[in-house]
Amino acid sequence: MALSMDEERILTEIASRLSQDDPRLAERLESFGRLRSRSRRDRVIAVLIVVIVGVVAVCGAVVAVLLS
Repeated sequence: MALSMDEERILTEIASRLSQDDPRLAERLESFGRLRSRSRRDRVIAVLIVVIVGVVAVCGAVVAVLLS
């Protein structure tokens, strides 16, 4: 659900005031979103690695059965 223009204006104003009042907190909150997206990307990469390892294991088992 998208924010209305008024809601966006209010959030921008709050962010601006926060940056003026407590720059360290504003910086930490900004980096929080970036850290979260990195961890999501890391989870996707981990899942892909698990799937690839699983496919290789199944292929290895099939080859072993066919050669025996």
